[in-house]
Amino acid sequence: MGKSRTKRFKRPQFSPTGDCQAEAAANGTEGEEDDEPAAELLEKLQHPSAEVRECACAGLARLVQQRPALPGLARRDAVRRLGPLLLDPSLAVRETAAGALRNLSACGGFEVCDDMVTKDIMTPLVALLKECSAGLDSNEMSPQEKKDQNRNSIENIANEAMNVLWNICECSSRAVSIFNKEGCLEIVLKYLSRFSTNVDLAISVAYCLQTVTEDNPELLNSFTAPALHVLESAMLSPVSSMDYILLKTLVAGTVWNLKDIIPSKSQAEIINAILKILSEVLEVDAGEIVIQMKEAETQRLKAATETEEIQENANGDNLIEDDEMEEIPHKRKVRRKTFISDLLPPTDKELREAIALLTAQQTALEIIVNMCCSEDPSDDEWEELSSSDESDAFMENSFSECGGQLLSPLCLSHEVHTAFTNYLIPKKIFEKTAFPNSIAVDLCSRSPTWKSLVRKMNTIQCRALVCLQSLVSLLDVDHLGGAAALQTLAQHLSQLLFSQPDFAKHVDFLEAISSALRALLQTMASKNISQCMTPDQLMTLCTAGIHSSNTGVRVNVVSILGITGSVLAKEDGTLETLKTIGCFLLEVATKDPSLVVAGEALDALFDVFADGKEAERASIQIKLLSALKEFQPVFKTKGLTSLQQRCWPWLQSTEVLTGAGRFLPRWLTHMAVGRRPHSSLFDSAET
Repeated sequence: MGKSRTKRFKRPQFSPTGDCQAEAAANGTEGEEDDEPAAELLEKLQHPSAEVRECACAGLARLVQQRPALPGLARRDAVRRLGPLLLDPSLAVRETAAGALRNLSACGGFEVCDDMVTKDIMTPLVALLKECSAGLDSNEMSPQEKKDQNRNSIENIANEAMNVLWNICECSSRAVSIFNKEGCLEIVLKYLSRFSTNVDLAISVAYCLQTVTEDNPELLNSFTAPALHVLESAMLSPVSSMDYILLKTLVAGTVWNLKDIIPSKSQAEIINAILKILSEVLEVDAGEIVIQMKEAETQRLKAATETEEIQENANGDNLIEDDEMEEIPHKRKVRRKTFISDLLPPTDKELREAIALLTAQQTALEIIVNMCCSEDPSDDEWEELSSSDESDAFMENSFSECGGQLLSPLCLSHEVHTAFTNYLIPKKIFEKTAFPNSIAVDLCSRSPTWKSLVRKMNTIQCRALVCLQSLVSLLDVDHLGGAAALQTLAQHLSQLLFSQPDFAKHVDFLEAISSALRALLQTMASKNISQCMTPDQLMTLCTAGIHSSNTGVRVNVVSILGITGSVLAKEDGTLETLKTIGCFLLEVATKDPSLVVAGEALDALFDVFADGKEAERASIQIKLLSALKEFQPVFKTKGLTSLQQRCWPWLQSTEVLTGAGRFLPRWLTHMAVGRRPHSSLFDSAET
């Protein structure tokens, strides 16, 4: 089996109708009746008529969006049956077959994509991409009418095929290896070079390139000067339409992935070019653009309807009606067709532009996060570490250095730091943390075709909060505007959080804002800047967050409680609050099913009760020492059980076992003799 590719941000599954997940949730059963349409459609793929094969592919493109249908399609070997149709004599069949595979790879996820690679979908897919590339070249000298017709068909096929390649490479490292070995880079760069005449194809290529250039040293060595020139041309295109904004943003992300092969003398220039693009993208008021685009669509449809009615009335005046003909009531024609949209993105110009802008802003924020953070070690690195005597030391050091997070913030290079400042990146990120424009949200919510944009706008806010977390962790207080600016930021985040009574229901938002608050409060505590959250607000957040199903949220609120508690422990008159915090953390440490959360709670307890007279009085009154003594063997057993169950929790549990597991006995000993050790969980432990 192949390996899934770990991503800092995972893109949502593609569904042209937007209801792939809804249909899956609505129908959780499968039976023989589910296989009947699949069997019929798959059988028609072998029909001698190209039109029948095309219709069968289109039907499968719709069917694969229904999650319960996927097992039946797998049993009937749908991939092996669709694969050869990528090279069908009919261009229409090729396009619809590629569209069906695109939907299958997007809705199926990692397992389906890995199965597609196992069933050798890459062979016909790469062959199709090569044929399309050759076909575009051969059509350059064709007669004009034939050239336009064939080239459009070939480019449409290439666009569908590129989306299949992107989906598979994003999920499967084996697919990326095949991409490298088959020399696909040269093919896709040729497609990208046509960005001035087919921006849709160029965008699909840019998505794919951003994926395959991530953590792929073998491919980076294949980038020649002409290849880099193609990227540069696309990234610096003067066109300012929303499609081109998205294209330039995606290419900027690809160029950032290539930073290791860019000569050092050009690094500053490239970084400035990247951040200039990201800054321009974030500067656009997406809410206002959505409102403008929606209004433009309304006016266009109104004008089209009026023109259509005028034409119908004019034609009606010239008709001689048959007395025997039954009178048909006048009905306004439905503008949107119901069949051909199964494989393609939205065709409405205004909606496409709004989606392109929102996607560009989300991508820009994700690129900035990647600039601020190192990535997870690869699977192979984990395997080497797990079999090495140095693995424990590595995990202890790495978690110590990154504050318990697998994504460790790095010190920004001088070039990146300067570009961040010059292009006002922190300010623009702060602006994006606000809630989406309420008028835009209302307009989109009332339109079925625009409704998905509400989620996109909310996602941008969440990404901005994650960016804010990284910047607060990285930049000096002075570069963030000083103590007053941090207090204003804390008030802003508190207002965002508590202005939503049901904030606990919005898991993505809660995880993002709690991460930002955690980083901000940690920075403020380290600089002795007074914090703005009241004890009541603090406990409201933590009580709601600790019941979240999201482990990240629970870790964040426990850490926030530890940070705030350690500050309060040094102040007078905080006994009751410290007792509340201590009881809360103790309950989390002993009852939370996640070893990571339990370890974070122990770490927070160590911090809160490490020093201070009020902390000592509180620990005695809540009987902290005896509770932890009772918990010590349970914690050790719980950790060992978790190690035996799953591999990934092992990586996370190592933090707890190497840190809390070693520090807890030491801490209890010091407590028993009335001494307080330093609160760092990852000090050099005596073993």
